[in-house]
Amino acid sequence: MSVLFIAPLPEPVTGHSLACQIFFDELVRHRRVEVVDLNKKEIATGVSSVSRIFDVLSFVLAVFRKRKSCDLIYFTVSESYSGNLKDLLIYCACWPHLSRTIIHLHGGAGMRIIMQSGPRWLRSANEFFLKRLAGVIVLGPAHRDIFEGAVAKDRIYTVPNFAEEHVFARSEAIDAKFATTEPLKILFLSNFLPGKGHIELLDAVARLNDDDRLRVSISFAGRFQSADEERDFLRRIERMPNVRYCGVVAGEEKRKLLAEAHVLCLPTYYAYEGQPIAILEGYAAGCAVITTNHSGIGDIFADGVNGYVVVERSADSLHGAIEKALRRPADLLAFAKTNHAAALGKYRPGRYTADLLKIMDELQARSHER
Repeated sequence: MSVLFIAPLPEPVTGHSLACQIFFDELVRHRRVEVVDLNKKEIATGVSSVSRIFDVLSFVLAVFRKRKSCDLIYFTVSESYSGNLKDLLIYCACWPHLSRTIIHLHGGAGMRIIMQSGPRWLRSANEFFLKRLAGVIVLGPAHRDIFEGAVAKDRIYTVPNFAEEHVFARSEAIDAKFATTEPLKILFLSNFLPGKGHIELLDAVARLNDDDRLRVSISFAGRFQSADEERDFLRRIERMPNVRYCGVVAGEEKRKLLAEAHVLCLPTYYAYEGQPIAILEGYAAGCAVITTNHSGIGDIFADGVNGYVVVERSADSLHGAIEKALRRPADLLAFAKTNHAAALGKYRPGRYTADLLKIMDELQARSHER
């Protein structure tokens, strides 16, 4: 089988581009692959410059040129309105090969708005193309209904995300780090996009009383959208000695941060959130998790089982969760062990790529039956 792979690859690293890279690396071992890299230099979603418009036109032209030579087209779709318009152009470029095209939604929250409450003409345009696709891949059950009605249920596939293999901890290492939770080490691991919850987390830490503040150490790691936003954040934490910014981390540096953390905190309400890989990385590293019930998080997280759920946009709720974590270290260890077991059983990269390859094989078999 030959595959036309239409997706963003790093750099920059986002959850979306990381997932695409993991699958791409495995795909090229089994298939002949043509690539249209939808990468953009900035991490913000949408078409943010004139140069990006020219990029989009070049993507569409590349898809048009390469579509005929491939047996299957794999395409990861966008969730912003401008990104969806780009996707509609790519659907047009794939015509008349949509019956061998499968799309993969790496988010969820933004596409739900487009398909359920967006402009009627835009929903109709998406439905027109969706009905002609070979299939749709979503991250979890919470996102299946986004496409139901436009896509037959047996053509909607569910493939959950993963944690990178190198961040998985050994059980004895998890026991060792929870031997002491003084200070309680909390890690925020995400790009600093609007709605990821980093501002609310800072506000929550500032509300801790003096004694509790001394018992907590907060590390932030990720990429900012601009130098100005990074400067503003660094200025804000100057007088917070228990807070540090670690920059953009990867590889061993990321593994070490996760391995040392007792709690992974991602209080996201991000407009294009799906099923955050950072949460699954926290599981793999043996962390308790503090997060929201936003978008597809409920498919992988339960309050009181994997950690503590907090209210979106609420520093007060985060403050309460941190206080609870400080007072119940035994619960944190129980969450960490549950999370580690879940990651070992369900969230390995090998399982993720195997599931995607299996779907491709099934779709190819269906096409041969026609």
